[in-house]
Amino acid sequence: MNKNIIIGISYCVIGQILIWFQSNSQFIWPIVKNYRFLISLISGTTISYLFIIGVDYLYKGFDSDVWPARIIPNVTGTIIFFILTYFILKQGLDFKNGLCIFLSFVILAIQIFLK
Repeated sequence: MNKNIIIGISYCVIGQILIWFQSNSQFIWPIVKNYRFLISLISGTTISYLFIIGVDYLYKGFDSDVWPARIIPNVTGTIIFFILTYFILKQGLDFKNGLCIFLSFVILAIQIFLK
C-alpha cells in the first residue's frame, strides 16, 4: 500500500467521522435539532473538501483508477458508522448488519490488496 492510499483513506475516515457527528449529534445533544441548517452550512463545505482531497489521493494511489476511489470512501463510511454508533449511541448489531460490516472489511481488503 503506497503513501497516497494511506493519506486518501485518512482524509475519508476524518470526513466520515465528521459526517457521523453532523448527522447524529442531534441524538446525543437534543439542542442541535434547533440548528440543523446552520450545522449543515458550517460543516458541509469542510466535509466535502476532505472527500475531494481524499478521493484525489486515492485516485493517484491506484494509478488513476477511479473505482477504488469511489468504493473505499463508501466502505470506510460503513465501518466508521458502525464504530461510532456502537460506542457512542450504544447500539449493537443484529446478524444482518453484522454481516454487512464484515463484508465491508472484505470489500476494503479486496480494493487495497488485490491488483
